[in-house]
Amino acid sequence: MIALAIGLAVFVGIALGLLGGGGSILTVPLLAYVAGMDAKQAIATSLLVVGVTSAIGAVSHARAGRVQWRTGLIFGAAGMAGAYAGGLLARFIPGTVLLIGFAVMMVATAIAMLRGRRTVETGGGDQRLPMPKIIAEGLVVGLVTGLVGAGGGFLVVPALALLGGLPMPVAVGTSLVVIAMKSFAGLAGYLSSVQIDWTVAMAVTAAAVLGALIGARLTAMVDPAALRKTFGWFVLAMSSVILAQEIHLSVGIAAVALTAIAAGMTLACTRFAHCPLRRPTGVATSGRAVA
Repeated sequence: MIALAIGLAVFVGIALGLLGGGGSILTVPLLAYVAGMDAKQAIATSLLVVGVTSAIGAVSHARAGRVQWRTGLIFGAAGMAGAYAGGLLARFIPGTVLLIGFAVMMVATAIAMLRGRRTVETGGGDQRLPMPKIIAEGLVVGLVTGLVGAGGGFLVVPALALLGGLPMPVAVGTSLVVIAMKSFAGLAGYLSSVQIDWTVAMAVTAAAVLGALIGARLTAMVDPAALRKTFGWFVLAMSSVILAQEIHLSVGIAAVALTAIAAGMTLACTRFAHCPLRRPTGVATSGRAVA
């Protein structure tokens, strides 16, 4: 099962490389249900995987000039404090509760993927930052990351774009710096009370990084918007599996039914000119998802 988990980690990395993020949301269920780790070990190991892959992604963005270091370091420092606190707090929370929280995070991430990103018009990345808002957002997002092991990129990118005044490409690159910082801080918090299998953790991380590099090279060969939406529906389905495992089978079945209804309504909307679910025209979205 460990070998299977390492092999599947390559595909998680490919999804991350293709989408520019988001693949890490599958790392926790992969480690918990395939590799057989308990909830807290899976979350701690996921933080390592997310941190390393985000750091490597940040390097390529930095080389292209798409990282605003001052903003990223301020937001990241606040996120690290929140993530470390989340990692410490997790010792007092049952693993089942943490996995249920992770399933909620999966649903939020999937919705963000399905909606896409609004294009934010800004005057550039040198605007004066509303520092209290940036710090507060960093603390909250970091706390969530530390508790459930998800990167929280779907929260970081809008915060950097809307609160920090960064252009979207720079917000994406800067978010990877933030995600790496708070993931490592969350891992440090977990390691105070959780022992992880470093051999398995490093193997899964290496596989995810390899997959991310492959995925980045495949980007030009696929439609990122279609891939993002497909992946969003898949993440919703995976969250239903976790809810079925951790709460009750009936809850998982209900979640699957709601996902199927939503998918059917979305499909029906593509066949009609007027649909209440369709976003207003003129609002551009990006094909990239989030970590």
